[in-house]
Amino acid sequence: MQNDRAKFKKEFKARLYTFSLRLVGFIDNLPNDNVSRRIGDQLLRSGTSIIGNFVEAQASSSKKDFTNFFTHALKSTNESKLWFALLRDTRRAKPERVAWFLKELEEFSNIFASSILTLKGRK
Repeated sequence: MQNDRAKFKKEFKARLYTFSLRLVGFIDNLPNDNVSRRIGDQLLRSGTSIIGNFVEAQASSSKKDFTNFFTHALKSTNESKLWFALLRDTRRAKPERVAWFLKELEEFSNIFASSILTLKGRK
């Protein structure tokens, strides 16, 4: 059981890191207009803070801190969905390029939300 949990954490962290790497490449390829730059800046902040908060949670000193970092990661995940949808819907990014990111973000949201409920004893 403990080994499975450690394996999941390691794989999830690698998945978050891969997401961040792909995000940087995605943002680098956005059109060079004012709106794309502004939304790209917001997306870079929210998208990369997901793994940042995950890493901080692993080093937290209490259950409350851990839960707080996961809550921030969940919020960043949800914010990132908004920026991707705006880029897609304003046709600054192709829907097929955005689809993978939105799918990953939805799965990240589910993982963080489920973890938060478990931590708070509601699951």
